[in-house]
This record gives sequence, structure tokens and C-alpha cells, in this order.
Amino acid sequence: MPKKNCFHCGLDCKNNQYQIEEKLFCCNGCKTVYEILHQSELGCYYDFEKNPGTIPMEIKGKYNYLDTKEIADKLLEFNDDETSVVSFYTPNMHCSSCIWVLENLDKLHSGIVTSSVNFPQKKIRITFKNEKITLKNVVELITSIGYEPYISLEDADSGKHKSNKTLIYQIAIAGFGFGNIMLLSFPEYFQSDEFWLDKYKPLFRFLMFAFSVPVVFYSAKDYFISAYKGVKHNMLNIDVPIVLGISVLFIRSTIEIVFDLGQGFFDSLTGLVFFLLLGRIFQQRTYNYLSFERDYKSYFPIAVTKIEKGVEQAIEVFKVKEGDRLLIRNEELIPVDGILINGNATIDYSFVTGESIPVSKQSGDKLFAGGKQLSGAIEMDVLQSVQQSYLTQLWSNDAFKKENNLGIKNLVDTLSKYFTYIILIIALLAGVFWFFTDKTMIFHIVSSILIIACPCALALSAPFALGNILRIFGRRKFYLKNANGIEQAAKIDTIIFDKTGTITTNADANITFEGTRLLVAEEQGIRNLIRSSNHPLNRMLYSTLPIAKELEVGKFKETLGKGIEGVINGDLYVLGSASFVKGKATNKNETTIFVSINGEIKGRYIFKNSYRKGLQTVFEKLAKIYNLIILSGDNEGEKEYLQTILPKGTVFAFNQKPEDKLEFIKEKQKQGNHVLMIGDGLNDAGALAQSNFGIAISENTNVFSPACDAILDANKFTQLPKFLQLTKQTIKVIKASFVLSFFYNIIGMYFAITGQLTPIIAAILMPLSSITIVIFVTILTNFISRKRN
Repeated sequence: MPKKNCFHCGLDCKNNQYQIEEKLFCCNGCKTVYEILHQSELGCYYDFEKNPGTIPMEIKGKYNYLDTKEIADKLLEFNDDETSVVSFYTPNMHCSSCIWVLENLDKLHSGIVTSSVNFPQKKIRITFKNEKITLKNVVELITSIGYEPYISLEDADSGKHKSNKTLIYQIAIAGFGFGNIMLLSFPEYFQSDEFWLDKYKPLFRFLMFAFSVPVVFYSAKDYFISAYKGVKHNMLNIDVPIVLGISVLFIRSTIEIVFDLGQGFFDSLTGLVFFLLLGRIFQQRTYNYLSFERDYKSYFPIAVTKIEKGVEQAIEVFKVKEGDRLLIRNEELIPVDGILINGNATIDYSFVTGESIPVSKQSGDKLFAGGKQLSGAIEMDVLQSVQQSYLTQLWSNDAFKKENNLGIKNLVDTLSKYFTYIILIIALLAGVFWFFTDKTMIFHIVSSILIIACPCALALSAPFALGNILRIFGRRKFYLKNANGIEQAAKIDTIIFDKTGTITTNADANITFEGTRLLVAEEQGIRNLIRSSNHPLNRMLYSTLPIAKELEVGKFKETLGKGIEGVINGDLYVLGSASFVKGKATNKNETTIFVSINGEIKGRYIFKNSYRKGLQTVFEKLAKIYNLIILSGDNEGEKEYLQTILPKGTVFAFNQKPEDKLEFIKEKQKQGNHVLMIGDGLNDAGALAQSNFGIAISENTNVFSPACDAILDANKFTQLPKFLQLTKQTIKVIKASFVLSFFYNIIGMYFAITGQLTPIIAAILMPLSSITIVIFVTILTNFISRKRN
């Protein structure tokens, strides 16, 4: 009896056999994986070799050097022995189907946790489990499905990669072939009866054929490869019509020459490829120009505390350099790789890996950028300067994405999905019509239709409009996590504000102490304890207390919305609400922090809040469009004052715990409201995550939170109404660009169907339409942003 192996894993099925059609599987797990792969259009996994799931022979051993730890460490962005993160430049990535395949690598191998693509930079970022797959295996996997990464250790150190000149070579060959074929075609154009021209006409035609071969099989190969991969994955991508046009022209022309029926269309064919490639490089240059040094990530403002000669100062993250000493407070993000010097480090690397299991680190251990400190303050020495794009990429980790209904993205995806089918049907109908009208026009018309109709303009309008507005927001210190947030912000109808640290400011706060006079040592202990905290009230108090010598804080614990505690020189310090320190609440409605030392209530700090400048104006503008709510964990002490300065109809809810805020937002959403939550990014993490769109206010603090969708510099608080209005205007620009894109295709299709458009002209117009749309949305978004400045 012949041995029966599992179609998925290749193992002997033995007695356990599951069957789909003629394919056997050794277990239900393998059968399920097979079904998922085929449902996800990833059946190519089984085409790697004769044995399914294995690596092709031609790349076996090619990447053995990646098993060397020293080399792997240069390439890995993160490695905590369990999980690793790596980014690769993949030049073969060039269409939407490429993105889909590369972002679903976890379906090809269980060791891969996530994979995300940066299409403009042709980069893929992969998170994987070291126990299940190695770096070498990861590279072999993506190479085996056609996306070999460009790996250079020199580039790994510099963060750059050498430019790929293949496109230049392809254009040069296409241009050479096109020029020579045009010269050889002149006698045919003029229909000359000269003896020598007639005698050597077969030679000229053969030369035209010879010049066209490298143009089709080298210069145009990327179109064929892309179309083949699309068809292989049961998708008709935008390159399929172009390949059909090129193939039809080449086959028809070859038949005419072989059977001496005519000169063919080699001039049109090579001209088509030449102008397509020229358009592609023109597109790349245009997009690069529009994007040059305007990426919003370069404006990211995340602040960090630097310690220099015992003095703490908040600096912008891009000013951090190797050798600096940084103070990382509780719940703050580690912005750079470094070495732990002081403190108890419990690091949450969920920004990097998507998993929130904290890991403990000892003095001398390496800390990776992207970790979040969870147990008080630590000090670290910096190993390298910050990479802001890396930080923002962590912030945009798929693990923290909200499930939102994105109308524009869904619309574009739906249209793109059926676009090629519609074009093929139109081309077929036009071909049938011209077959009965004028057979000589069929190939020109069908080719023109297949080439001129391209959804590129439609697909590019939204990304460039959203990308440009992201950069505009970034320059104005309003930092969005991703472009999808613009559409969500445009749908908002209800805005909820936290109070402390959101509509109040740390500057100019009036703080007094009421209770038993504190000893100098006790004040020093309090300052050292709140040094670890990021809460707005604690930060305000920290800045007013006298500078004290650094003391070790043990057993630090922060309970969100309640208070903090820790042991200093054997004494237990507890700071927070009256109930948290087990004190007696007063009848006065005031913002306070109670102080308890070794179980004895020493007194309380009383805060007279200072509200942000322009608060009243901001609320008056917002009240015209949105429902406004103040949702605070503080008591009602300042409700009466707020009612006098804020618009009528503003809803107030005080004494709200973090879980109460989250439930409040859920209830609003059940009522059909689209909620924007604005908070401090710490106590409001749950509310920010639950809201349709969440903004964290940044005031010289590291509020880098996965829960928020945007970070607003506190100094730009008065610009909030303009920012929100601009999101609505941007959606209108995108819709206008859709109309313009359809107009392009309809007009171009009309001229192609009626025979007034040649394939070469179509090849010129196709990239120009995309470029026009990109320029249109860029100029218009710049205009509306200046108009509202």
C-alpha cells in the first residue's frame, strides 16, 4: 500500500485521515490551515516545492549567515529572547496584492505574530516568536513567495539602502528598442516602392521583432510578474489589463511578420512599454517630491526627562543622544535603546510585540525602545539616538487598532476589486462591436481600452489627501496615529473632556498645604515618591516642592484614578484621594491630594486649578457643532465656576472612576453617538480606547499611549476646533478627487472605444491622470489648511 502523506505538513497520515477532494491531511489542524489559506487566497504556500510548505532548493543555504548571532543582532530591532522584530526593504513589492500577501504572513507560519507593510518605502516589519521560527526562516519564507528582502549589513548600520536601478535599465532598453523600431518603420509609413527598401523589407521586419523581444520580456517583465501573481491568488489586479494589451500587440505583430501579412505594431508596442515605464518613474519622482521631508513622523514631539548634573529637564525626544541619562517615570515609554542604571524595571513591551506580559530587568540589563515602565521611576543610559519613525510605527502597532467602519477605504477596496472585471467586459464588448464594424481597428481599440482604464488615480487620491493632511497636522503639533483617524474624527458628534490636565494646565497652579507641618525629610520623601508618577496633579506638585536628594523608592504602586504609594527609608508614603489614604473627606468640594505617612494622615495639598487660555472660546466654537461633556474624576468643587464660563447645554459628570468613564462612553455609543474623548492619556486610557476617536493632551510629558488616536500639544489647544473642521473638509476633498478620477476614466474610455486614442497616447495619459489627481488633492488640502489657519 503506497504511503499517504499529509498535503499540508508532508507527514505520514497513518490512520488519521481527513480529506478534501483528493488531498489528504494527517489531522484536523492541517485541514483547517489548508482551508484558511485557500479562503485567504494564499494557496501559493503549497507551490514552493514538491513537498508542500518547504523552502525552494534554489534559496536553501543562501541565508545561513543569519544564524550567526552577531549578524542577526545588527538586523533585529527588538529581541527579548522570546519575541523578535525585524524590518526589511523589499523592492519587489509593487501592488495592492503584494501588500495583502505580506500582511498575512501569519497564515503561512504560526511563528509569525504580525507583519505590517510601509508601501511608499517598500518596507515590511515582522514580529515573530523565536521558539517557532528563526530570522533565517523568516527571510526564506518571504523570499520563497517572491519578495526577497534586500539585506546589507552596511545598510543596517546606516538605516539606508542602496537605490534599485532596475527601472532605469528597463526604460533605457525600452527607449532603445522604440527608437530603432521607429527608424526601421519609416519605409512602411511612407509606402515607398524603392527597390532596395522592398528587397530588405523582411530584414527590417525581423530586426523590429528582435528589438521588441527584450522590451517585452525584460522591460515589461514586472507587469507580467504582477499579473501572474494576481491571477495565481485568484485576483485580477490592475496590471492584468496592461499585460493583455502588451500580449495582444506582441502576438498579433509576430503573426503578421511570420506569415508576411504586414509589419505589425512593434512601434506601438515598444512605445507603449517605454511610456508606461516613463510614467512609472515620473510617478515615483512626483510622489517622492511631494513626500520629501514632510512625513508627520518627523514632527513627533514626545518629550522625555533628561538628567544632567543632577538637574532634571524635559527635552524633545529628537534631542536625545548617545550617553545621555534619562528618567523614565511610571507608565512612560522608553524612547531609545539603553542600559538600566537605577530603579526597579518592570517593562511592558506590548508596543513592540502586541503582548502585554511584563518582564523584569536588573541594573545593567539592556532596555529596548518601545517598552513601557510599570513600577515607578528608573534611570537609564542612552545607547543610541532616537528614531522617531520607529516610535510612531510602534504607536501604530496593529495590536492597538480599533475596529472602525472606514467608508472611504471600503469604497476604494470594493471599486478596485471589480474594476478590472468591468474593464475586461468593456474591452470584450468593444472588440465585438468593431469586429463587425472595422476589423482593422480591433487591436488598437482593445489595447487602448485595456491601457487607459486604470484605477490608480482612484486608489491614490485618498492616501495622498490623508497623508498630506497628516503632515500638515504634524507641523501644527497635532499628531495622528494613522490616516484612518481623519475619517473617524470627521464623523464625531459628541466631545467628552476630562478636567485635570486636559482643560486645566500645569502652569500657574496655586497649591497650598493644609494639615500638620511637614518635616524637611517628609517633604523630600513626598517629592521622591511623586517623581515616579505621571499624573497631572503629581507633576504639578513635584514642580513646586523644593529640590531634594534622590532617595530609593521601594514597593512603588500607582492605582489609576486613586493614588500612589511606596516605601522610602522604611516609611510607607501614601498619596491620593481621601478614601485611598483612609482619611476623612471634607465637605468642601476642592481638588486635593491627601498625604499619609506610616498610616498617619499628615494633611492635604489643595489645588486651585488654572484653566487653559482660550478655553471659553474653544467651547463656544465647538458647541455650535458638537454635544459637549465634562467627565471628571474630581469632585464638583469647580462645577459652579465652569457653568459660568462654558456654553449652556454643556453636560457635567464628576466623581467618575476610570471604569465609570468607559461605561459612560459605551452608553453614549449605544445611543448612536460618535464620541471623541480628550484626556491626559494615563487615567483616561480605557475611555480613550473605547471612544471612536481619542486625543491625549501633551504638556511636557511622555503621554505615548496605545489607547489614543492622536496627541495634541497643549499649546495648540485653542486650535482644536480648526483641526476638527479640517478633518471634515479633507473628506470633501477626497470625494471631489473621486469624481475627478471617474471623469478621467469616462472621458478616456470614450475616446478609446470610438477609436480616437492610440495605445501610445493611452500609455502617456494613464500615469498623467494619477499624477494630476495626486497634485490636485495635495494642492487642495494645502489650500483648505491655510484658509483655516
